[in-house]
Amino acid sequence: MTRRRARARARGVIAAVCAVAVIAVIAGLIAVATRPSAADAPLSASPAAAAPTADGSDVEAEWLERVSAETEIPERALAAYARADLDARSVFGCTVGWNTLAGIGYVESRHGTLQGGAVDDDGVARPAIIGIPLDGTNQTMDIADTDGGVLDGDTEGDRAVGPLQFIPETWTTWGVDGDGDGAVDPHDIDDAALTAARYLCRQHATLTGAASWIEAIRSYNDTGDYQRQVAEAATRYGDAG
Repeated sequence: MTRRRARARARGVIAAVCAVAVIAVIAGLIAVATRPSAADAPLSASPAAAAPTADGSDVEAEWLERVSAETEIPERALAAYARADLDARSVFGCTVGWNTLAGIGYVESRHGTLQGGAVDDDGVARPAIIGIPLDGTNQTMDIADTDGGVLDGDTEGDRAVGPLQFIPETWTTWGVDGDGDGAVDPHDIDDAALTAARYLCRQHATLTGAASWIEAIRSYNDTGDYQRQVAEAATRYGDAG
């Protein structure tokens, strides 16, 4: 073999090796770019332990004061979440977690404080929290009117209502009286919290597993971003309680 031919062959081998290396690098970059990131992974939150009760029926005032201070959840809203969790365990036989309900309450209405409102001592959010029209715009679902405007004041389409933002049709099906006052009101956080617990528990006896927790939250709002926000808030609250 001549020197010229040997050099040409060597250059060919080097070029082939370099081409393979470039392909490997590109493949690696593609793999990194398409690999699910930690932020894309499903998140779940374990239900916190039940709130302690003073006399077997109501939540301890000391616990409410401490956890409210640590989480910045208004005491009246926190009491509703904790009582609903206790009732879900005893009535529905389902562990949902007060922190899960609080996570939903935070994402939906900042615990009834949106637009300067608040949950009053009687449990009712004032002013009433009425969502935007669910007419297919603003990234919403398109839901025709189901309540004749009785709950949301809109006779053309539906709007989510109350501190936990129930669609009227869902409220009509699942709404319960959470405080025993004889009324079933989506603007009453006691009713709304127990209804949310009932709704979340309808498919599983417990939300302690990641799969059941995710499925339950996505049945409330079927988006990954919503699930992530609720999981982050619920985990933060559970750590404090």
